[in-house]
Amino acid sequence: MDAPLQIDVVTPIPGMLDGFIGESIIGRAVNASAVRIRRINPRDFTSDVHRTVDDRPYGGGPGMVMKPEPIVDAVESVQTPDSKVLLMSPRGRLFRQADARAWAEERHLILVAGHYEGVDERVRELVVNDEISIGDYVLTNGVVAAAVIIDAVVRLLPGVLGAGPEAHQSDSFSRDLLEYPQYTRPPAFRGLEVPEILRSGNHEAVARWRAEMARQHTLRQRPDLLKDV
Repeated sequence: MDAPLQIDVVTPIPGMLDGFIGESIIGRAVNASAVRIRRINPRDFTSDVHRTVDDRPYGGGPGMVMKPEPIVDAVESVQTPDSKVLLMSPRGRLFRQADARAWAEERHLILVAGHYEGVDERVRELVVNDEISIGDYVLTNGVVAAAVIIDAVVRLLPGVLGAGPEAHQSDSFSRDLLEYPQYTRPPAFRGLEVPEILRSGNHEAVARWRAEMARQHTLRQRPDLLKDV
């Protein structure tokens, strides 16, 4: 059996991940040893009585900035030559499904969850391999962003979805298209019926319908994805 993917999350508020790690598909993946997830608290790498991880920004301005020493020390305490260090940041490049697929092949991910007004720039310069944003908006901290990346990556690990390697091949963005409409029982609900073709048993016709529906939905919702399709 291959070694499980190791994911370490560096955050001063590790409790935010408790329920997320223990529930649903992520919890089952942890229990099945498909992934190991640790929470690394930078407060454990401070030397003052208050376990301070933030300070006022040089040059003035609102809020507090996370200090470089505790974060760098926290990262380096678990970092190996196989580690990929990702900083959660609204100024980072946009997270894509292709990233999730690539990172599912890694052996060790270290996710640095920023907080307050962000992290000291020297953290990026010293230990970060990539700076990632999950969208064009700002969160109160990076733990939520780290959880999003964990979920997107872990579901791609072998056996996690329990339905074979084809389980995620029709996901939105897997082929530069959004996913086709899905239906289940009952066949009719409040006057809306499941398309007849999906009940026909004609697998080739179903595949063609799904491909066309995916293309049409992508054209309506995300035409930018169709530029190379």
